Amino acid sequence: MNTNGIFARTTRNRREIADVLESLDPVQWGAETLCEGWTVRHMAAHFLQPMLVGFGQFFVTSLRYRGNTAATIDHITRRNAVIEPARLVALLRQHASDEVSPPRVGPMGPFAETCIHLRDIARPLGLAADVRSEDWLDLLPYLTSGKAAASLTTPARIRGLSFRPRGWETSFGAGLEVTGTPEALAMAITGRKAACADLAGSGVDLLSSRG
Repeated sequence: MNTNGIFARTTRNRREIADVLESLDPVQWGAETLCEGWTVRHMAAHFLQPMLVGFGQFFVTSLRYRGNTAATIDHITRRNAVIEPARLVALLRQHASDEVSPPRVGPMGPFAETCIHLRDIARPLGLAADVRSEDWLDLLPYLTSGKAAASLTTPARIRGLSFRPRGWETSFGAGLEVTGTPEALAMAITGRKAACADLAGSGVDLLSSRG
């Protein structure tokens, strides 16, 4: 994908995520996601971070947490989660086409988050809502390239493993094989252990044992 293509897919995914969020009832908004400690409402707030919080503001906030990126993101997410759900959906629609390219990860970072975090919401709720298969197939080489943000995955998690989407001859990485749908592979690569139950191959146990 070229940069314009990444931005276009991110915009499309944000709009579809807004549709999903708008369809949820209050109980579902308070449900836990696959991101420990975050409800659907937290996740909705997190989607807005790249558009509402510039690098300068993020950096200043991170100083409070001694450069701990995860803690900084959690703080910003919880602060924005006080916004009412309807307003969160409206803001996501309003900023869906914002072209954000964070330092180091570039436009693939926000794109990856639309894919992964939609399923972080949908899987626990038993919803079929998902991005398109081509999004996952383009995301897999990014996640296994060593260029992905540490908040998504780490080289240690995927070292010695080869990931092959079911029905495809192409594989990513080298080592013990892990097979499954592109969605399940990507979710497991990013540390979602719930997705390991949907995988097969000699490398599944090793992947599941890693944080």
